[in-house]
This record gives sequence, C-alpha cells and structure tokens, in this order.
Amino acid sequence: MALLQEIPDIPASAEAARIGGWVCFGPGNPGTGPGAGLGSLQTSKVPSRGAESRPPLLGPLQSLDRRPAPPAPTRGTPEGSGPGAAPRRGVRPRSARSGLRDLPGPRARPATPPLRREEPPQTPGPVPDVVMAQWDSAGDTGQGPQGTTAGPPRASGVSPTKGIASGPPKTSGVSPTKGIASGPPKGSETPPPKGTTTGPPEPSAAPPPKGTAAAPSSGTTTGPPRGTTAPPVRASGTPPGPGPSRRGGLREGDPAVTAPAPKVTKVAVVRKKVVRKKVVRKKKVVKKKPEAPAAPEEPPCPPLGLESLRVLDTQLRASSHKRHGLGAHRGRLNIQSGLYDGDFYDGGWCAGHEDTEQWLQVDARRLTRFTGVVTQGLNSIWTYDWVTSYKVQVSNDTHAWLPSRNGTEEAVFPGNTDPETPVLNLLPSPLVGRFLRINPQSWFPNGTVCLRAEVLGCPVPDPHAWPPPPPPASQLDFRHHNYKEMRKLMRRVSEECPDITRVYSIGQSSRGLRLYVMEISDNPGQHEVGEPEFRYVAGMHGNEVLGRELLLNLMEFLCREFRLGNPRVVQLVTDTRIHLLPSMNPDGYETAYKLGSELAGWAMGRWTYEGIDLNHNFADLNTALWDAEDNDLVPHQFPNHYIPIPEYYTFANATVAPETRAVIAWMQRYPFVLSANLHGGELVVTYPFDMTRTYWKAQELTPTPDDGVFRWLATVYATANLAMASGERRPCHYDDFTRFGNIINGANWHTVAGSMNDFSYLHTNCFEITVELSCDKFPHASELPEEWENNRESLLLFMEQVHRGIKGVVRDSDTEQGIPNAIISVDGINHDVRTASDGDYWRLLNPGEYEVTARAEGYEAATQPCRVYFENVPTPCSFRLARARGRHRPGRSRPGPDPALRLQRLRLRRLRAHGRGQ
Repeated sequence: MALLQEIPDIPASAEAARIGGWVCFGPGNPGTGPGAGLGSLQTSKVPSRGAESRPPLLGPLQSLDRRPAPPAPTRGTPEGSGPGAAPRRGVRPRSARSGLRDLPGPRARPATPPLRREEPPQTPGPVPDVVMAQWDSAGDTGQGPQGTTAGPPRASGVSPTKGIASGPPKTSGVSPTKGIASGPPKGSETPPPKGTTTGPPEPSAAPPPKGTAAAPSSGTTTGPPRGTTAPPVRASGTPPGPGPSRRGGLREGDPAVTAPAPKVTKVAVVRKKVVRKKVVRKKKVVKKKPEAPAAPEEPPCPPLGLESLRVLDTQLRASSHKRHGLGAHRGRLNIQSGLYDGDFYDGGWCAGHEDTEQWLQVDARRLTRFTGVVTQGLNSIWTYDWVTSYKVQVSNDTHAWLPSRNGTEEAVFPGNTDPETPVLNLLPSPLVGRFLRINPQSWFPNGTVCLRAEVLGCPVPDPHAWPPPPPPASQLDFRHHNYKEMRKLMRRVSEECPDITRVYSIGQSSRGLRLYVMEISDNPGQHEVGEPEFRYVAGMHGNEVLGRELLLNLMEFLCREFRLGNPRVVQLVTDTRIHLLPSMNPDGYETAYKLGSELAGWAMGRWTYEGIDLNHNFADLNTALWDAEDNDLVPHQFPNHYIPIPEYYTFANATVAPETRAVIAWMQRYPFVLSANLHGGELVVTYPFDMTRTYWKAQELTPTPDDGVFRWLATVYATANLAMASGERRPCHYDDFTRFGNIINGANWHTVAGSMNDFSYLHTNCFEITVELSCDKFPHASELPEEWENNRESLLLFMEQVHRGIKGVVRDSDTEQGIPNAIISVDGINHDVRTASDGDYWRLLNPGEYEVTARAEGYEAATQPCRVYFENVPTPCSFRLARARGRHRPGRSRPGPDPALRLQRLRLRRLRAHGRGQ
C-alpha cells in the first residue's frame, strides 16, 4: 500500500516533480533547489511503465513536520545517504527498470526516513489540499533515487513482490487482501479540497485491469486484513523521526514550513469479511494428434551357429594351438570337455603362444554384417584359463583387416572373469565382411590364451547369387514362450479344438507356477478301455528349452491337422490318449529365459528355484531291486515291478521338490504305457537303466530286462531325427554317438541316481526314454523352424510305438468285470506289468511269440501264447480268470490287494501328506 501524504500549503515552484506517475509543473526555476516554489501547480499525466496495471497504493495518513530535523541513520537509509553520497554495500542502487524519469534538479535526493506511526488528535481539523503519492509500477521494489532506498523499512528484509501493494508493517505476517483499497475514513468532518466533490467516486464502466485493486463500495471503509490490528497514526504535532524529508514532501527551508499544522482525525477501522469461493475449472481435454507409426525395429542378428554346429570345423581357423584337442574347432560356445586332462576333445581353443598376436578366425562363407561377439573361458576341471580383453577385425580376403573402432581408436572389448559365464560385447558399429577374427589382448594371469566364442551376424543379400529357397510355409508359433505366453498358447489351442483337447494342472512349482498339461484325445478327460495313454515331458532342466517349444508346436500341429482331416493324425488322436507336459521346471525356465539364448550358459536355470536337479530327485528303487536280486528274493518275496517307495523318501525332512511330488502323483493317476523325457545339450537317445549297478563306477552298461524293447524305442526316434541321422554331423562335445546309432544305455554314458526313467520303469508300467534334442541347450529363435523339421517325424513316430506289443483285458469269468491290479507276466522277461482300474493292460514287446500269464489275488492264474507282428498294431491278448477255491470268503466279489500293493499305497499316501504339509 502506498502513503497518503498531507501537505499543508503547496507554494508555487519551478520544479517539476513526478509523484506516482503525475508530473507537476510550476513557473519556478527548476534548478533552484529542492522544495523551492511549488505554487500554481499544473499537472500533466506522464504514464509510467506498468502503472496502468498496478493497484493504487494507499497507506495511513502521515503529517509532515515543519521543523528541521537532524539526519539520522535508519534501517532503510544508511548514514550519510543523500545527494552526492556514495552508495554503501547492501543498499541496492536504483534500477533501470524502475520507470522513474530523471527530473530537473539534483540527480540524487535525500533518502526518505522511516515512517513513524503517531496517534491522531481527537478533534478534527482542516484538511489541506492532498496529493496522492502513487507508487510507480517499478517503485514497488522499494527503490528511490539512485543510491537510496525509498519507502518504509521492510520487516522481513525482503523487498515487496512486484505487483503487490506496499503498506505499513504487517503484524500478522499476512499480506493485505486482494481487491480491498484504503481511503479516507468514513464520516470524517474534514472538508474536501476546493473544487472537489464529496462522496465516493463514480463507478467506472470499464472493469479495472487484472491485478488492480477494486474500488470500495459506498459506505464501506476498508482496513487491514481480517485478524490484524490497524496501526495507530501519529498526530501532526508529534515531530517525525530525524532524517531528510520523503520524496514528494516538503523539505527544510520551504515557505510552507511556517504554516500551521493540520489536524488529522482518527481513523476508524472497519473489517470486511473476505469470502473465498472455490472455482472449479474445467479441464481442457487436449486431443492428441495421431502419432506417426514408428518404424519397425530391426531384429537383432542371430548367432552364426558355432554352438549349434551350423558352422563347420573347416570354417574355424586359429593362429596356433597347443594340441589338436585344443584346436580352433573346439572354440565353440558352451562346448564341454571330457573327464580326463589331455582328452582328444577338450573344452575350448587354446593358443600355442602367449602373446597379443594370436587370433581365432571364423569364416561366414558370405558377406555378413557382424554385430557382436560372445566369449567364455576354457571348460576344464583341471585348469583355469580365460581371456580378459580382446580386439575384433573383419576382412574379405584374410589379407587386409579392418579393426572395430570406438571413434578414432581401435576398440578393446572386456572379456571374461571366470571360465563359464558368457559375456556379450556388441560392436560400436556393425562391420561387414566375410571373415572375423578375435584377437586376445590380455588373459587370466595364472592361465593362458584360451576361449570359446559365438559370433552374431546377419547375412548381407547378394544380388548375384541365386535366391535361397523359401522356408516351408507353416502356421506354427516359432518363438520362445515364457510362462504367460505358454498359457495363452495352450488356451488358444484348446479353444480352436475343444472337442479333442483339455488343459489341466498336476501341481505347482516352488514359486507357485502351475504345471500345465495338454490332453489330446477323441474323448478328453475320460479313460477308454483298451486305449493306451502316452506322455511327453519337457523342461525338467529349465535351461534346456527346445523340448518345451517342440511340445507347444506339437499341440498346434495335432490340432490343425486333425481339423484338416490328416488321416495319420486322426487315427493317432482317436486311438491314443496323449498328455503333453511342456514345462516340468517352470521356475528354472524363467531364470534362463530372462538371460536369453546366448547368455544363459550351460547351467543357469538347470535347477529348480530351491536348487534341486529334478533328474536326480526321484526315489532310488534300483538299489533295493538289485539287493533283492542278489539275495534271490525276486520275484517271490520282492517284486520286480511296482516297487514301493523307500520309507526314507516319505519322511518330512526328505529333500523332495514339489515338482517331483506332482509328477509322481500324476503317474499314479493315469496308466501311462510309454513316455519320453525331452532334454538338450547333446544329440543322442538314452534308455534305462540310468544308474550303474556297481555304485562306485561312473560308467557301466546296466541294461533292463526289457533292453531289446528300449533299444528299439530309442532307435525309432534316433533314425527318424534328421539331425541325428545326418552323416555329416560332428560330435557335439567329446562323445561320438554316431558309432552306436546315436543311442546309448544311460548308465553306460554317465550314472544318474534317482532318474525319472528308472523310477517310471520300476514303479509304474510306463517305459520311458530320454531324448537329447540338440547340441545347443537354448537355441536361438531363428533356429526353431529347422529344429521342428528335424524332430516332427520323430515325435509322431515315437507316439505310434505305444501300440506295439500286446494288449487286452483281464476279466472275472463269473461277473465279466475287469480285475484291477492283475499281474501280467511274460515268460523269459523278469519284469511284470499290472492292469488298470478297468482291468485293461498294455505290454510293449518286440515282434515274436511269447507265453503270457495273468494272475490276480483270489483267482487262478491263466496262461496263453501271444504273437506280436511287425506291423505297428497291438495283438489282442485278453484273459478270463476263475476264482480260486478256498482262498476267499464266500460272497466276496473282489480279492484284496497283495502285500506289495498295500505297502506301495501306504508309502504314496505318506508322500502326498508331507507334500501338502510343505
């Protein structure tokens, strides 16, 4: 708020004074001094910058003393300020943006002393002519002439904000309410100046500018804001504080000093209630302009195929090597070494010299845009060797080499810090060429120059070459599916073929992910008498992902071909109940999936979330069987099939994964006949037994009584697999399985105690083999179509083997009802099977003639010959058993279970109980 100054007599003056945007001209000499002759005023409006948008600044009344006062320093005016005084530190000079023009006369005036509030007299007196001192728009900053400070002292030490009216010191710290202006008190007896009209000013037709104070309404006197106390006004008789006069007031020596002091009435303070209204502004809905479609991102380049053997040994060269087992052909990502030091097939490439001139070279056989390199150290249980940094060069002729540069310098890429963890380095900019070299620069101090590698690159189109043949058209979803995407695909297939599919869950993983199974049959959800049940299991090791994707593609293929009327698929679905478990270890898969194809390594994601290898987590039934055989207890005192689970396996503290418990319960629920467990990391098919009979041996041929059947089943899959049957393929790691037809006894490869193959064979009727699908555990998505073509026929042909052998139903001769748990024995084979709940059974056999015996508790045994033909059609071989006399109570329709079955059921019940308690 501004100040309302009372000036008793205003003599004529030649000086032109600008007060609040008004310039007063008089006849006096403009250079005679301050306050000389202010009579006969003539006014002319001089617009000041921003004045039209500022509210008038009105303050309390102030009487100016006519007596001279010695100057005194104040807070707002330093001592010694005035005309010619140098500005002191902390006093802000006059701003160039103040809007005050230089007036004639002295260039600097004395600073205004601080205003003191004085009590007004009780009796009114005459009011002299009044001049409103309006602050310039820039005067709100509290600045006077250059080098001085105008206005009352600031209580907070901060200049008033621009655009806010200044006033007396606030007692409550609240600024005056916007829109309330101060004026003369209502009811004052002081007559107005001559020639003026009393009363409030007439309202203007035009609204005041935004930010200015609105004129008070008639009969209303505004004061300080609500909650504050109006400051008292000093009477005219009280001398003001020392110091020079205020700008625009009278100065010492003026003629008007001798005039009588005016009497000022007491100000009546009337508070006006300010009502705040909440204004709800409608949000403007800005319609976004349709963005231009983003350019499709270019997919990253796939690996050339060092790990998957698409790059042949002849395409790899090196500057030197220690020995043939450590040559360039061994420098492949994730390649494994043998158990012995100095094997002919070792775990990487090792240079013959330890210097920075060594290199490993890859020939892409065509122009390629190289984008990255993945490296590992040497795989060995005897030494630690890896490269810690290297350079990369490309060439078209192996003579002129272009290095990869990072700006103007040759790029040096960081290598490995351990032998097994893959490290990916993307090139700063892709390099185009046919050959690529990896040039090691530093290596593990206690080791030597050894590495394994994979190269990422995209082939460059060759306009002069014949276009490659188009890939086979397929509607299958060839990509890697995480857990959510797998569920969506299974749901989609089930919706496309609801008449032949059913999705169900057999349990949960350690982290709560469900183990989903897709059933494909002409009557899903129902076991049909005489129809065998088949299963595929994949993803036991989470990082071996190819089996998972093959089963998902198999679901799509069977659904599509059945709808198209493919006779082979229609017959397979009609005569077989198929169960597909694509992910037995979903927790491990999610771990490997996050790292990706090339960075998952050889073991990351292999185990469950609890760190359990599921292929070693099933109950060891082999040891109990072999101990009983050594003591001649089989089969009269110890069974050769349906062997009960050991008691220690049912303890509460037994280390049994929830995934394992779920699969065991699944085996008990369905009478599976044939199964395959899909793995990765090799190209071979293994069959039981997986555990060596001599416990201290790591490798030993340990066949089952059905060794001939298992060898046939393994051969069927291996010979139909295009990758295994290829005569040009090389060994994946250190074993050459092509010498044995790409099949091997599991224990003769390496011993595995507690495998699912052995457990399935000894605890149920199911014959199960293990299929190692590829050298690469986690092939790139670009390789999935080729892998599907390699395994499609094998998957179909192996499922059809479930119909090989004999099948039939064992019934009660009196009631014609099926007899469950009847034992089917084949002469010459020390392994029996049992009938299902409806009395039906299936026994896998190779072509030939067999003597088959059926017996059950409380019935007389029956034997008959059965012949198996070469056609893939089961031979019917059913039995009707008569009740044994004197071996059952009268009126009892069904015999009780034998002791072995009672023990088996008791152990299974305990196992399930502890599984629910965890």
